[in-house]
Amino acid sequence: IIDSISGSATVSATLQGNATATVISQSGTAALSSVSANGSGSSTITQGAVTAAGSNLSGGGGGQGGRYGHGQAEVLQELAARYADQLIVVMRTYFEKPRTSVGWKGLINDPHLDGTCDIATGMELARTILLKINQSGMPCATELLDPISPQYIADLISWSAIGARTTESQTHRELASGVSMPVGFKNGTEGSLQVAVNAMTSARTPHHFVGINAEGQTAIIRTAGNPDRHIVLRGGGGKTNYEAEHVAKAEAAVAGEGIARSIMIDCSHDNSNKDHKRQGLVARDVLRQFREGRNSIMGLMLESNLNPGKQSWKQGVTLAHGVSITDACLGWDETAALLNELADSITTKPA
Repeated sequence: IIDSISGSATVSATLQGNATATVISQSGTAALSSVSANGSGSSTITQGAVTAAGSNLSGGGGGQGGRYGHGQAEVLQELAARYADQLIVVMRTYFEKPRTSVGWKGLINDPHLDGTCDIATGMELARTILLKINQSGMPCATELLDPISPQYIADLISWSAIGARTTESQTHRELASGVSMPVGFKNGTEGSLQVAVNAMTSARTPHHFVGINAEGQTAIIRTAGNPDRHIVLRGGGGKTNYEAEHVAKAEAAVAGEGIARSIMIDCSHDNSNKDHKRQGLVARDVLRQFREGRNSIMGLMLESNLNPGKQSWKQGVTLAHGVSITDACLGWDETAALLNELADSITTKPA
């Protein structure tokens, strides 16, 4: 699902494009076949399970989020290289935060954490961070929230999510139909699977809508549809849905889409009962299912940062280094140990 980037590679992407993700590698090689919109409606996975792990880039005020992101990328890249034969590791670089009501909307919207909403600086900072992380060889993942932002950063993104609050949105389904990367649709906040299934169907088809072109001008956007889509099970309504019976139900629901590996598991949110320490438990159960033959599982998602837990942001109060100010995250030690365990489990055969 996610292109493995080698060297200072990029993934081409434009809303006006034909939904084809192309790996361009300085070394001329890539660890994973690029995902291409060839009409087959299936994504290519050549290695084990995919693990998406990374930072929300939310710790620290001002430009500190970027500094933490670079630090996370450096240590994550070391593990990605070590486990390249077992895992494809992609860093979460989430710059926009959907809110249930109100709150900090993320680094792009308010990079200084002071309510000034200096979006121009935030957009420039986000792109700078993505460039540096891509240049290190680490592919990036994000959530598509604002419908305009992708034209400024999508060429540096290898995988995107449509969140639980926006999966039912026609605007985001249209957006997903045109971006040149695989897209995962999360089930609804109350646990509804059908909204994600409907979103997958919608994003497969061409759409026409008003947006902006590569020059930033208002334009009529025509998309070709995106063949590389999948569901992200994240739990909902206070209940989990990572267990085998829920995965089987999701697999059956999207069987008609013709996608070989159509399910990712979000180990956080309701699947962990919003307890970051339970992410490992969820990940181990998902990997067990995969090893026992549930090949529709193409990967899992972890919420990770340099230091564990989360902290509350208050203006004028110094923030702790590398600790999330949004969702609680695994710390780096826990993340490294879990990735090691997952890689080892993929290598060994089930009893």
